[in-house]
Amino acid sequence: MTVWDDLVGQEKVSEQLAAAARDADALVTAAASEGPLPEASSMTHAWLFTGPPGAGVTRTARAFAAALQCVSPDRALGGVPGCGFCDGCHTALLGTHADVSTVTAVGAEILVKDMRDTVRKSFTSPANGRWQIILVEDAERLNEKSANAVLKAVEEPAPRTVWMLCAPSIEDVLPTIRSRCRHLNLRTPSVDAVADMLVRREGIEPPVAAAAARATQGHVDRARRLATDRAARERRAAVLKLPLRVEDVGGALRAAQELVDAAAEDAKQLAEDMDGKEAEELKAALGAAQGGRLPRGTAGVMKELEDKQKRRRTRTQRDSLDLALTDLTTFYRDVLALQLGSRVAIANADAQDALDRLAHGSSPEATLRRIEAIAACGDALDRNVPPLLAVEAMTMALRAG
Repeated sequence: MTVWDDLVGQEKVSEQLAAAARDADALVTAAASEGPLPEASSMTHAWLFTGPPGAGVTRTARAFAAALQCVSPDRALGGVPGCGFCDGCHTALLGTHADVSTVTAVGAEILVKDMRDTVRKSFTSPANGRWQIILVEDAERLNEKSANAVLKAVEEPAPRTVWMLCAPSIEDVLPTIRSRCRHLNLRTPSVDAVADMLVRREGIEPPVAAAAARATQGHVDRARRLATDRAARERRAAVLKLPLRVEDVGGALRAAQELVDAAAEDAKQLAEDMDGKEAEELKAALGAAQGGRLPRGTAGVMKELEDKQKRRRTRTQRDSLDLALTDLTTFYRDVLALQLGSRVAIANADAQDALDRLAHGSSPEATLRRIEAIAACGDALDRNVPPLLAVEAMTMALRAG
């Protein structure tokens, strides 16, 4: 399996990136041998990957990064870089390659202080790999200052540095940055393509794979998690029961509280898994004495880590709520399809009884208002409205819809 095999339903993009990786390899090889550089190349120093949720935007960028760092002997014999097995590919895919730096939003924004070291590193030559690669997973979360820092680095990059920016759409990135990037837009893979991937790559039984792909409407990561994680299936099942639990005020408020509590529990579990380990690793790096006493003058570094972890917990809770809102939107879309007699495939076939009940007990206009209420909840969360207030407003609107 090569790195390109993980790009589900993105055949055209894979071809373009494979060609660029081949040209990039030729550039590095020519420079190392001090020979003439190729006259034409499809490789460039900055890339912008966009696409809808679930299209695999970040996975595509990481596969390209792996191909650029590929050291397989086969590529020297005319093969396409990106074998998936050599040390360059393996460490790039895992996120441990010394010359592949990944920037991910911890909170609502990527702050300039989180970008300084990365921008500084972008002006250096690769330490061990073939390229110095900066992968920004959430480019739409760059604030004004951090975006300006990226702009300066993209305008005048080092010869062997490649920037890879990932965002939902091209409009989410500053015009001054996107104008300096080569843009590749991914599409949502088909349900059949995702189901086939789950069977081939994850060993999932075909009926389970098909159900997960259909329920997530081609969202690769969510389909994989739904097919392999029982807890994820249980959380989704609980969300799909919510529309039948908001028939009165008390039920609406209880459902809202449970939804927010479940998101908070997700954030707490992630924190338990990561926060303690990060703190111990940082203390060791700072030279903490036996018993955990930190050297003088390092308390500020620990405080910065605590702030970062707090922002991450907030982000994780928000991501969990976003997932629930997506499931609810898909549920009511199915209701609307039944009400209108549409031939669109039902995503939530496992909740057919609930779909039929709501479809026959309300009008298409009411269903549209409910979908709008879910979107309004997402907008409120974007404006930092307290999660419980935003979700309570939504569940009350679902009841009254």
